[in-house]
Amino acid sequence: MLHAGRASRLRRVYFLSNVQAVGQKRWSSTPPPWRPASVLDDWVVRPIRPMSLQQLFFFGRTLTESRLLSSANYVRLELPTRLAHRLRDMQRLPYVVVTNPHLSLVYELYYKSFENFRRVPVVRTPEDNDQFCKVISESLKEHLAVIPNLVMGVLQCQDHVAPDVMDSFVQAMLRARISRRVIAEQHLALSETYNSPWHVPQPSSENDFVGEVLLRCNAKEVVERCGRIAQEICGINEGAGSRVPQIKVQGHTEATFPYVLSHLEYIVGELLRNSIQAVMDKYPDPGPPPPPIEVLICEAAQQVIIRISDRGGGIQRDLLPFLWSFNKGPRSSSRLQNLGRVPELAATIHEVQKPKAGQRRDSSLSTLAGRPPDLKLGMGLPMSKVYAEYWAGGLELHSLEGYGVDAFLQISKLGNQNEQLTSRASIDAV
Repeated sequence: MLHAGRASRLRRVYFLSNVQAVGQKRWSSTPPPWRPASVLDDWVVRPIRPMSLQQLFFFGRTLTESRLLSSANYVRLELPTRLAHRLRDMQRLPYVVVTNPHLSLVYELYYKSFENFRRVPVVRTPEDNDQFCKVISESLKEHLAVIPNLVMGVLQCQDHVAPDVMDSFVQAMLRARISRRVIAEQHLALSETYNSPWHVPQPSSENDFVGEVLLRCNAKEVVERCGRIAQEICGINEGAGSRVPQIKVQGHTEATFPYVLSHLEYIVGELLRNSIQAVMDKYPDPGPPPPPIEVLICEAAQQVIIRISDRGGGIQRDLLPFLWSFNKGPRSSSRLQNLGRVPELAATIHEVQKPKAGQRRDSSLSTLAGRPPDLKLGMGLPMSKVYAEYWAGGLELHSLEGYGVDAFLQISKLGNQNEQLTSRASIDAV
C-alpha cells in the first residue's frame, strides 16, 4: 500500500499530466506536457505578503532606482506565490469540474504565467526591469478572458458541486486575481513613471497618482463622472434620453481618501447603472420626469460611506437570495448565454497599453463597465462586493419591494488596511 503522502503526490502528478488544454468551445486531443508536482509544492508553502494602500503610495511617492528594483523583486516572487495557491485550489476541485473547457482554459493560463514568473531571474538593473515588465504585460493581455471563462465554467458545473462551495471558490479566485493585478499594474505604472523623461525622485503631490493609487480620491467627483457615463449608456440604449433620471449628490462632498480609482469607478458605476435602469423600467411612459437617484456621502473618522438610493421598484423577491452569487439563481441560463459575448468585448481592451498624457491605465473593468444595459451578466453585484471588501470595505443592499433600493458602499478612509486575501493554511502531506 502506498504511503499517504506518496499517494497524494501521485494524485497531483496524475492531475497535472492529464488535465487537457482546451479552447473555449471544444476539447483538445493533446494534453499539456507533464509537470512535476514538487515545483508547485515548493511555492505553495511560501507565505503571501499582503500590502495596504498606504504601503503602495508611501513606497512609490519618492521613486528611486533602488525602490524600483525592490518593487520588481517583490512582484517577481509574489506573483508566482499567489498563482501557486490558486492552482492548488483548482487541483482540489473534483476532476470532472476542472476538465470543463472554460475552467481548464483558466488553469492553463494560470500555470503558464506561474512558469513564466518563477523563472524570472533577480532584477538587478533598470534594463532587467524593462524585460520583466514585458513579461508582466504579456501575462495581463493573456488573462483578459479569465473572468468570463471562470464564471461560465462555474455555471456549467453547478450540478457537480454544491453552489455555496463554488461561490466560495469563485470569490477566492477573483479576490486573488485582484491582488495580482494590483501589484502587477502598480509596478508597471511605477516603471512608466521612472522611465518618463520628466521624472524626478521627489514626493508626489497629494492630488497625484502614485502608480495606480490616487492619493486624494474625491467621492463626489467619482459619482458624478460614473453617473454621466451610466446615464449616457442607458439613454442611448433606450433611445429616450429625457427619461434618464437625474443623479443628485449631497452630504460631505469634499470627502477624499486613497484608493485604486478603477476599482471605485467599477463599483459606483455598477450601482448607478442598476439604479438608472430600474427607474427607467418602472417609468417607461412619457410624462413627468422620473424620480432622481439620490447619493449621500458620509465621512467619518475612519471611513467614508456612499449611499445610493433609487425609487425603481426594488428587487424581486425571488432574486434576493441570489444577489451575491456567481453560480445560482433563476436566470443562470440567460447569464451563461450573455457571458459568451464577453470574450469578444474583452478582446478590444488593451490592458497594458501605454496611456496618453493625463489618462490612467485601462483595465478589464472597462469591458464590464462599458457593456450595454441589455447585456446582463448577473455578476455586477457580486463582483462589486468582492472589490469593495478587498480593501477592507463593504457593500450592502436594502430593498423595499414596490418602492426602491438603498445601496451602502463603505470605504476605509485611511488606506491602512491590508488587502483581504484568501490563502491556503495547509497543503497535502508529502
